Amino acid sequence: MNQPEARRGSAAWALVITSVAGFMAALDNLVVTTALPSIRKDLGGALHDLEWTVSAYTLTFAVLLMFGAALGDRFGRRRLFVAGLAVFTGASAAAALAPGIDALIAARAVQGVGAAVMMPLTLTLLTAAVPPAKRGMAFGIWGAVNGLAVAAGPLIGGSLTEHISWPWIFWLNVPLGLALLPLARLRLAESYGPGARLDITGTILASGGLFGIVYGLIRGPIAGWTSTTVLTALIAGAALLGGFVYHGIHGKAPMLPMRLFRSRAFTGINVASLLMFLGMFGAIFLLSQYMQGVLGYSPTQAGLRMLPWTGMPMIVAPIAGALSDRIGGRPVVAAGLALQALGLAWLGLVLTPDTSYAAQLPAFVVSGIGMALFFAPAANLVMSSVRPSEQGIASGANNALREVGGALGVAVMASIFSAQGGYESGQSFIDGLVPALWVGAGAVALAAVAVLFTPSRRQARRAAEAEAAAGTGNESAAGTGNESAAGTGNESAAGTPAGTEAEKPGLIVA
Repeated sequence: MNQPEARRGSAAWALVITSVAGFMAALDNLVVTTALPSIRKDLGGALHDLEWTVSAYTLTFAVLLMFGAALGDRFGRRRLFVAGLAVFTGASAAAALAPGIDALIAARAVQGVGAAVMMPLTLTLLTAAVPPAKRGMAFGIWGAVNGLAVAAGPLIGGSLTEHISWPWIFWLNVPLGLALLPLARLRLAESYGPGARLDITGTILASGGLFGIVYGLIRGPIAGWTSTTVLTALIAGAALLGGFVYHGIHGKAPMLPMRLFRSRAFTGINVASLLMFLGMFGAIFLLSQYMQGVLGYSPTQAGLRMLPWTGMPMIVAPIAGALSDRIGGRPVVAAGLALQALGLAWLGLVLTPDTSYAAQLPAFVVSGIGMALFFAPAANLVMSSVRPSEQGIASGANNALREVGGALGVAVMASIFSAQGGYESGQSFIDGLVPALWVGAGAVALAAVAVLFTPSRRQARRAAEAEAAAGTGNESAAGTGNESAAGTGNESAAGTPAGTEAEKPGLIVA
C-alpha cells in the first residue's frame, strides 16, 4: 500500500511541477505585449526595439526547442529540466533589472534558451511519472494550465504593469522558479532517451538562418530594404536555411528530417500553423499598443478587452475536439482559420482613432472562436500525418514552426506598420495598423487554403490501409532516434492515441 501511495505522490508532484513550469514558459510569450508602451516610455527605444523584446524570446525558444529536449534525452531529463528552469529564472530576474532596452532584449533571448530546454521536457517527465491509466487526465490538466497562461498573458501583463510596474511581469517568474528548483530535484525521477543524438549542425544552421531573416525584416524599414546590412542579413539567412534543408535531406539523424514533408498532410498543417501564428502574434503585438496608445485604455483594461480573443479557446476547444472526432480535423481547422482571418479583416475595416470597444468586440469573438477551432484538431492532424515512431519529432517540429511564425509575424507586420504609419498621432497609427492587419488576415486565409489541400480523413484511411497491405510496417526502423527530442516522444508508448489530450497541450504553447 505504501508503494502505490508513493507513486501517487510522485505523479501529483510531477503534475504540479511540470504544469507550473509550462505556465511560466507559455505566459512569457504574450505577457509582455500589454507592457510594451510602458517599457517604451521607461527604457526608450523605437518600434524595432519593441519587436525584439518579443521576438528575442520566441526566436530562441523556437530554434532551440528540439535541441534542448535532445540534450535532456542525452544527459538526463531531470538534470536538464532543472538547468533550463534555473536559466529561465535567472534571465527573468535580469529582465526585471534591465537598465536599458538592449539589456532587456538580451535577457529575453536568454529566457528563450531556458524555456527551450525546460518546456519540451515537461511532458516527458510527466509521462514517466504518471501511470498509463491516468495520463489522459494529467495531460488534460497540463494543457489547461498552459492554455490559461496563453489566455491570461495580456491581462496579467497589463495588471502588473498598471498596478505595480512592468518589471513585475518578469519578477513573477522568480519566486515560482526558486520554489520549483528544489522540488524538481527532489520529486522528479531521472530518465534518459534511448539513442539520443545532438544535431549541432542543424541547430546552428536553423538559428543563424532564422536570425538573419528576422533581423533583416526588422532592420529593413530603418536602414532601407536595399541597404547592405539588410540585404546581407536576408541573403545570408536564406542561404543558411537552404543549408538546413540540405542537412535535413542528407544529414545523419537531423533534428528535422525533410522526408517528413513528403507527406501532403504534414506539409499542409505545418505551413498552416506557421501562417496562423504569423497573423495572430503580429496582430496582438500591434493591437495591444493601439488600445493603450490610441484609445487611451490602461494596461489592465487592454488586457481585459483582449480576453474574448485570447481566452476563447478555454471555452470552445473541448467542443472543437469533439466536433473533429465526429467529422474529422481538416474541416474544423479550416473553418477555424477562416474565422480567424475574418476577425482580423473585420478589425481592419472598423478600426479608427476613436473606434468604440463595442465595434471591436464581434471581431475579437470571431477571432477567438477561430483560434479555438484551430488548436485542438490541429494536434490530431499533425500526429496522424506521420508514423507512430515519428510522432515525437513531428510534434516538436510543429511547435517550433509555430514559434517561428510568431517571430516572423511580429517582424513582418511591424515592418508594414512602420512603412505606412507610426506613433506620431492616432491617425498615423491607424494608417500603419490597418494594412498590417490585412496582411495578417491574408496570411491566415492562406493557412486555411493550405489545410484544405491536406488529405481528407477518408483519403488518409485509404492510404494507411494501402501502406499496411504493402507490408510497410517498419515504423521502428524508420525512426530517427530523435523522437523524444520533441519532448513528447513517449505519448504513443504511454498508450495515448495520437491527437488526444497528450498532444493537445504541446500545441497550445504559443
